[in-house]
Amino acid sequence: MALCLGQVFSKDKTFRPRKRFEPGTQRFELYKKAQASLKSGLDLRKVVQLPEGESMNDWVAVHVVDFFNRINLIYGTMSEFCTERTCPIMSGGLRYEYRWQDGDDYKKPTKLPALKYMNLLMDWIESLINDEDIFPTRVGVPFPKNFQQVCKKILSRLFRVFVHVYIHHFDSICSMGAEAHINTCYKHYYYFISEFNLIDHSELEPLKEMTEKICN
Repeated sequence: MALCLGQVFSKDKTFRPRKRFEPGTQRFELYKKAQASLKSGLDLRKVVQLPEGESMNDWVAVHVVDFFNRINLIYGTMSEFCTERTCPIMSGGLRYEYRWQDGDDYKKPTKLPALKYMNLLMDWIESLINDEDIFPTRVGVPFPKNFQQVCKKILSRLFRVFVHVYIHHFDSICSMGAEAHINTCYKHYYYFISEFNLIDHSELEPLKEMTEKICN
């Protein structure tokens, strides 16, 4: 029996506290606009398009934070099925293996259990979106010149969460009645990165067949 989304994606299962936008800021207003469009039933291809007169960097920032929150929630729900025993390697089937490297504690690409990889990934993203030098929240403070590159890296690594969840935990997704919700989240993500060319399409190869099925 399918559970309601409130039961499937409980906020107490998030890996990390949700990143929120400050009320009264332009980014908060953009976030509300994006959420209203999502709930309106509009075509997701149109929902992701940059609103007229809005800043590209602000629009990207809002979506990167929102995808972090949503994917964090999805994996937090699935993490009870993703243990060092069930997933000793962060992978997407037999063909794709993801190794962690952050330049600090892991200076070389390192093979890790999926759960450990996800913890490090969420810590890494959280540190970036909370860094005022990268994701400025104060009015008049510009984004750094490498902002788009940082966001591309975040989005490409978040894609790996979809890969692992879809390939290794799809049965659990279905048994929880969460398939439609995760598919919608993935479609939103896919249309956004495609609209603004934020990921090299070669990186999307692990989910190529599924993407063609649900996004075309």
